[in-house]
Amino acid sequence: MAEFVVTSRSNPRVKQLRAAFAGQARLASGLIAIEGEHLLQEALRSGQALKTIFVSERREVPEYVPRIVEVVRLANDVFQSCVETQTPQGIAALLVPPVSTLEQMLVGTPLLLIAVGLQDPGNLGTLIRSAEAFGATGILTTPGTVSPWNQKAIRASSGSIFRVPLAVADSAAIERLEQVGVQLIASLKDDATAIDDAGLAGLLSGPLAVLIGNEGAGLSDDWLRIADQRVTIPCPGWVESLNAAVAGSILLWEVSRQRR
Repeated sequence: MAEFVVTSRSNPRVKQLRAAFAGQARLASGLIAIEGEHLLQEALRSGQALKTIFVSERREVPEYVPRIVEVVRLANDVFQSCVETQTPQGIAALLVPPVSTLEQMLVGTPLLLIAVGLQDPGNLGTLIRSAEAFGATGILTTPGTVSPWNQKAIRASSGSIFRVPLAVADSAAIERLEQVGVQLIASLKDDATAIDDAGLAGLLSGPLAVLIGNEGAGLSDDWLRIADQRVTIPCPGWVESLNAAVAGSILLWEVSRQRR
């Protein structure tokens, strides 16, 4: 018997997939969408439970996909209408986004990154990847920061988003960090202590949260006031400032290096 292929763009499952890719959580029933073999494999490797796999009509379902997962086959033009990439791989999935809490991040000697008003999803995704690479225990995002489940952020994280705990940096979370002795360090381009200064060794080896501000405006005065330490990255070259993702990655690397 020929396999059924969905050819209507108004099919309910197609509309749900399209809404998930567009970040419309309500229309997507709270599910998120991922596209491509790499992210699919990373999600499975990270223990994520896939709800539905979507494949274009000319693709085979990969052998690594669990047989219990529902598979919906779409006509090529229907699949293309759902995804954002120009040259899709013909495979996508819906899954429930993992939910984390601040308490999960406060393990051992916590190392957190707090994204304060970041707008570029590529920057946030890169920081999520760097957080995993350098042993951060979690990432907090302030209201106004781009969603970590933005499609560009997911792709930039290269799968790390499925493993790095994520939560919101509201006032209660900041108060909790203070209660457990997590020190906040604010990243500035000048007028601050160099991150590799020997005098910071004790601070960097303890419970720590790194603040990374908005790409254009940086950190507000309110955030600078609550920071326990202001740090900068020494740059001998003639650049005005570093990209937010680059700066955050360097700071996480330096903390990781000193902790080793």
